[in-house]
Amino acid sequence: MGLLGVRTGSREAVAQSLPALFASADDPYGCHVSTFGGGQFLDLAELTDDERVLRQEAHRIAVDVLRPAAWSLDRMTPMERISPGSPFFTAMATLKSLGYHRLFLPPEAGGPDERLSALTQSVVLEELGWGSLGLATAFLVDMLPVMCISNFGSQELKDDLMVPWVDDETGSYHGCWAITEPDHGSDFISVRDSESSTYGRAQLVAERVDGGWVLRGQKSAWVSSGPIATHAAVHAQAGGDGDLVHSLFAVVDLDQPGVRRGPPADMMGVRDDPQGEIFFDGVAVPERNVLVPPGPLYPAFQDQLLCLTSSVISNVAVGVARAAFEEALHHARTRIQGGGPLSRHKNIQLTLYAMFERVETARAYSRAALAHTQANLPGASEQAAGASPRHARTAQVFAKRTAYEVANDALQVVGAQGLSRDALVEKLFRDARSLLIEDGTLEVLALDAARDLIDNYERTDYDFEEMMATW
Repeated sequence: MGLLGVRTGSREAVAQSLPALFASADDPYGCHVSTFGGGQFLDLAELTDDERVLRQEAHRIAVDVLRPAAWSLDRMTPMERISPGSPFFTAMATLKSLGYHRLFLPPEAGGPDERLSALTQSVVLEELGWGSLGLATAFLVDMLPVMCISNFGSQELKDDLMVPWVDDETGSYHGCWAITEPDHGSDFISVRDSESSTYGRAQLVAERVDGGWVLRGQKSAWVSSGPIATHAAVHAQAGGDGDLVHSLFAVVDLDQPGVRRGPPADMMGVRDDPQGEIFFDGVAVPERNVLVPPGPLYPAFQDQLLCLTSSVISNVAVGVARAAFEEALHHARTRIQGGGPLSRHKNIQLTLYAMFERVETARAYSRAALAHTQANLPGASEQAAGASPRHARTAQVFAKRTAYEVANDALQVVGAQGLSRDALVEKLFRDARSLLIEDGTLEVLALDAARDLIDNYERTDYDFEEMMATW
């Protein structure tokens, strides 16, 4: 067991535990699965010795586990990705066997003895995104139901679900976030839109029954990890009347009668995290599993949950951007063109500088947004009254746009070689393009931030009770 509760070991030991994975990942990306520079770069943050060691360990896992698995999954059919023996399950089990799923939990929920700082979390998230956007996404949505249970769940629910998930070292439990619907994608983000009541009836409805609720309807084909998840954090409209704001948030067991899965989607990018529809045909949800009931608490909770997810995914997007930049930098240093390396040409130098500028700026802002969000989420401390939606949404928009722009420039620097399916930069480009849509389109996120800044720009704090009253 290494620092901060993460198991450590030699590179050879990790590789030996993944024979099936590495057998199908021989020479992935033309050897680009290896890191250029060993993951070393000047980080302007003053990392502690523990944080530096944890970053090295996370980077090693990204190199030895995530990138080989992502390479294999990207070339598989959708059904192959979710079949027994898939590298997806091997990679997830490896992360759990090393204790990574516990890193982001508070000590009382089974996390490290001392809760990780926001900076430490940012460092780990960036390395996971550097290794694989899809597997990083799967890793994060797996945590969402349990993290919400740790904050809102009863002791009975914690004992029945959270404790087994924390103790899981084989990947037996896997969570997902079931929010989008066929007719409601980014609609769920627009809680500030005065016209949200006109968005129409939800396609997943919860009906009140004795002892709880019954779910009927479906979630869309874009539920990350939906085809393989055992549990879901579910948003469902309460009753047949009303709108999306009149909803509840519950943790639902997906291995029960009435749950059906659609075929996994064949996506352009992020193919290393299976996505697919989930259908609910009279699925029972006990009252104890409803973490946030319908009422004024739900939209305020949804608003703050989006602050957390936005600030988290922004740090993962920085990892994608850095990966693309490092691919371009390596290529520019080694590719001979015009009688010398590409890096001697001034247009390439200017492009590399612009890429570096974007990555560094996105990293700094994403870290600041996560630190603010974690310190100000309701319940984080006695003084915490709510995180800033405009700053959290801006972090996600800026970092995702940065990832795409840097990946686009990287593809241009690499040139024709980058168009090959054997080039890592080709996958990074597809993944970064998908990011502009997943977890909320840039346009809807920006509009939500705009409404907040128009209404609240001068405010330096948020009042959760006031937010509830507003809705």
